[in-house]
Amino acid sequence: MRQPHVVVLSSLFPSRVQPGAGLFVRERMFRVGAHLPLAVVAPQPWFPLQRLLRLVKPGYRPGAPRHENQQGHDVWFPRFFSLPGAFRQLDGWFMALGAWPRLARLKREGRLDLIDAHFGYPDGFAATLLGRWLGVPVTITLRGTETRHARDPALAPRLRTALQRASRVFTVSDSLRQVALGLGIPASQLQVVGNGVDLQRFKPVPRGQARHELGLPAQAPVLVSVGGLVERKGFHRVIELLPVLRQRFPGLVYLVVGGPSPEGDMGAQLQRQVAELGLQDTVRFLGPLPPEALRVPLSAANVFVLATRNEGWANVFLEAMACGLPVVTTAVGGNAEVRSRWAASLPLLGLSH
Repeated sequence: MRQPHVVVLSSLFPSRVQPGAGLFVRERMFRVGAHLPLAVVAPQPWFPLQRLLRLVKPGYRPGAPRHENQQGHDVWFPRFFSLPGAFRQLDGWFMALGAWPRLARLKREGRLDLIDAHFGYPDGFAATLLGRWLGVPVTITLRGTETRHARDPALAPRLRTALQRASRVFTVSDSLRQVALGLGIPASQLQVVGNGVDLQRFKPVPRGQARHELGLPAQAPVLVSVGGLVERKGFHRVIELLPVLRQRFPGLVYLVVGGPSPEGDMGAQLQRQVAELGLQDTVRFLGPLPPEALRVPLSAANVFVLATRNEGWANVFLEAMACGLPVVTTAVGGNAEVRSRWAASLPLLGLSH
């Protein structure tokens, strides 16, 4: 019996140019790809003068190769027209037009039976247009940006239209399910499927060993945060509290793991903040690390902290907990759900609080 062929549509997906972009999408969908034929189309925003913008915003829209083979799966990166900060209500249409040639070819080749989109807008909206043009069903996974888009008068109608047209809407947290319900999407069309964690990759190593690898004092209190260096993740909020924390916890070290992301890059600003507060001996910027290397700084720390402003479902919390860390974070999005769902799974994993 012929298996259905799935095409993942997501503008956020790793490439050799942006290796840290959308790892959570790839991790989930390549697991699906172990059971079903799967290809990826990852449209990249583009406009003719964006190279000039990189002169003032290094790393802005760095682009991607046209095609890569990742773990045996084809990944294409077509471009679509998108003006920065303007006419965002048109991004869904332009994304669909940019992805159309590749998806039409996959359809002709018998490699497209379902479009699986990640993020409601513009990706989900574009996917439902493509699904209508090509006569295939569409599923959409909500991952966190939808909370903001649902409050945007220009984008909320397009998000609602996308979800109404989809055959099934998955959400990575119940908080995002509530967002969809608030847009009038029937409960029967929604299903919560939280992200998981690879317990073979994320497991604790002895703290002394991890600290030795990083050159950290054996007895120092250590905090760690992991994520893109962007405003939303709140690294600056943690840094501004460090002078007070250092008075209570002498020798405190704060490990910052991360780098530029498609949302932006606050790296230089954070470095300046650290210098202005005289925290050069407290804050250590480790840069972006591949997933297989994260367990070392996670195992070296005493507490994982992330003062994030918004999250759909943060995989990094699960990864930190899998390495034995308590997590301190903000009560936004699906953060509280991560804790409760993880705690419920501990007995099944043979672990304890």
